[in-house]
Amino acid sequence: MSPSSSTRPFNLALALASVGLLAGCAVQPTVQPTFPPEAAPLAQACPSGVPGGARCLRGQDSATSHYMIVMPAQWSGVLVVHAHGGPALGPPQASRNVEDIQRWAITVREGHAWAGSVFRQGGFAVTTAAEDTERVRRIFINHVAKPRRTLLHGQSWGAMVATRAAEMFPESWDGMLLTSGVVAGPATYDFRIDMRAIYQHLCGNHPRPDEPAYALSIGLPADSKLTPDELANRVDECLGVRKPATQRTPAQAQKLNTIVDVVKVPESSVISHVNWGTYTLRDVVGKNGGAGPFGNAGARYIGSADDAALNAGVPRFKAEAGAVARFVADVDHRGRFGMPVLSTHGIGDSTVFVEGNDTLRQRMVAAGNGDRLVQTFVRSNEHSYLGDATYPPLFEALLNWVEKGQKPSPASVAQRCLQLRAAQPADCRFVPDYQPQPLATRIPPR
Repeated sequence: MSPSSSTRPFNLALALASVGLLAGCAVQPTVQPTFPPEAAPLAQACPSGVPGGARCLRGQDSATSHYMIVMPAQWSGVLVVHAHGGPALGPPQASRNVEDIQRWAITVREGHAWAGSVFRQGGFAVTTAAEDTERVRRIFINHVAKPRRTLLHGQSWGAMVATRAAEMFPESWDGMLLTSGVVAGPATYDFRIDMRAIYQHLCGNHPRPDEPAYALSIGLPADSKLTPDELANRVDECLGVRKPATQRTPAQAQKLNTIVDVVKVPESSVISHVNWGTYTLRDVVGKNGGAGPFGNAGARYIGSADDAALNAGVPRFKAEAGAVARFVADVDHRGRFGMPVLSTHGIGDSTVFVEGNDTLRQRMVAAGNGDRLVQTFVRSNEHSYLGDATYPPLFEALLNWVEKGQKPSPASVAQRCLQLRAAQPADCRFVPDYQPQPLATRIPPR
């Protein structure tokens, strides 16, 4: 199949509806996974950046997942189980735990125990990651201490894992914190497929004309030797994205402007999104038996100098219904959270769009859980970490909600940040009155 070939347009919304029962069963299984007894973790030296006096424990669970547990010198009695972002491609590395605890040392500084799994399966595998998240919670309880409260923290792609774990193991968690999270399901990633299609229309070098053609919906053939560095060079060759604007050719500038205006991402993130639409998509397709769960049939692109010509020329490809069903069953949630949920997101996040939070709200309302959600937003373009000032008032607010029934508001979280950060009030960037637009205002529906 050539990159531009397609058959009858595929209706993703209809497909999602048709697999709703399947997704619902996957989200709330009637038969829980079997969790065998686990060996106790071993004490090891803490990585640099971990607060002094903390005790670090590491191990590899019965499913081969590496994990780390950190106990603060003065424990609050609260356990925070962390689901990390990504997904990282290739075999899981124990060093991922070091990266995570160094980034999230704020959790331990607040007096809370921290536990995180690396996840046993590399790449885009959400259900198994949710199981690994539950497994590290059990290891903590059985071998370390009995917490008075257990919070589930999902960061970025880890929010996909956390929401899955929240629905699979509802008795395990007292509250859930979602930060910069993928909370809108598979539609979150449609814009990267759009990026790939628009890029190929404009640049024609991924694949090049003298390379074997393939459907863009597979990301990249399994046997391709194209490296990320080589791909980045192709993107720069076409768009001049690594050059100062004054050094780009008129053709490069026009093409880059088209991508920025239509896909609605900054210049600085174009290479990373083309990379995702190549390598991570290949991983997703490989886990779906070689079929693609993403397509752009029916999407209408706007914002270019000539939208009619753009839409006529962009290669179209369709999602395969079976792959959609399998992907939804693995990754999606339905907002069925029987616990308080607190979230935060950078308004200018170009990695995971803030508009996805509107989908989270809609789903929780539809599930009858609208009162269990409080969403906060931060004036920031950051994705991975929103600053030390951001997280303490969120942890505190979620715990007060769980333990005292004191439901926070965006305004109360913002005010508490200012109280905790009185010496550096500029560090508090909560925007209490911000409301995200629907995801369809940012990513064309299909």
